[in-house]
Amino acid sequence: MENQKILNAGKDTILFEINELQSLHARLGKDFIKAVHHILDSKGKLIFCGVGKSAHIANKLVATFNSTGTSSQFLHAAEAKHGDLGIIGKKDVVICVSNSGTSSEIQEIVPFLKEYSGALIAMTANKNSLLAELADVVLDTYIEKEADPNNLAPTSSTTVQLALGDALAVAVLQAKNFKSSDFAKYHPGGALGKKLLWKVEQLVKPNKKPEVCLSTHLKEIINSLTYSSHGITVVIENNKVTGVITDGDLRRIMAKDIDYNEITAKDIMSTAPKTIQKDELASKAFERLRDNQIGQLVVMDGDKYIGIIDLHTLLEHGFK
Repeated sequence: MENQKILNAGKDTILFEINELQSLHARLGKDFIKAVHHILDSKGKLIFCGVGKSAHIANKLVATFNSTGTSSQFLHAAEAKHGDLGIIGKKDVVICVSNSGTSSEIQEIVPFLKEYSGALIAMTANKNSLLAELADVVLDTYIEKEADPNNLAPTSSTTVQLALGDALAVAVLQAKNFKSSDFAKYHPGGALGKKLLWKVEQLVKPNKKPEVCLSTHLKEIINSLTYSSHGITVVIENNKVTGVITDGDLRRIMAKDIDYNEITAKDIMSTAPKTIQKDELASKAFERLRDNQIGQLVVMDGDKYIGIIDLHTLLEHGFK
């Protein structure tokens, strides 16, 4: 197969699915609103049910709703009739995802999904199916054709299901006024959790707190910079931060034709260093470093110096 034909096949597939999504967008209406209200009014959990490729979509939507504050669970249609129907309670809302609505697994359990739940929402392309007939709300996932040239492989249909489920999730979280601070509670791990939750003090190494005083001589300043590994040392006088000395400050002073034995911290330091409080978000520290085009911030606990946070450490932990 020629490269251009390969590329065209990919582009045609995406364009085909875009057209199906535009059709979904055009017909979204009152049933969508009803479905959102059922979810919002529920005192129980949200259960997604499906089989085959629709089950994969349902599983993804469970993850999306769980991460945005709506307790959700997956029910496989094939396992439901062998005891798993027990997860459904009268306060729960069930969303059954099925393109045809006529698979044997779905048809066998639909009456029970309806009976055992507080509300049944059908996500189907077949309005004449038993699923659609028994559902309290029908969300239409009709497509003209699968993107597959043979019209067999679930492609456009699963894309529409996924987009419709995402639309429900976003509408629900907006209705709940779900904020980034709420989102953070469900994502404590990884780069996202760090960005939303981690405080500056979590990245400060208490055993790497470089400091010198105003009268410290050049050799001790070099030792402090080397030991800290942050490329900076803090000048302290009367328990107060007076200034900082960076690797750059050191290079500039050593480039001058002067007697190094007479050099003290007072001669090298930069005054008014950039600081940040320990309880501020680490993401704020990253923004401040980036915006000021500097490599380190002095971390404070009120007026007390407690350590250094640097750009390298933040990058190591996934901040960007």
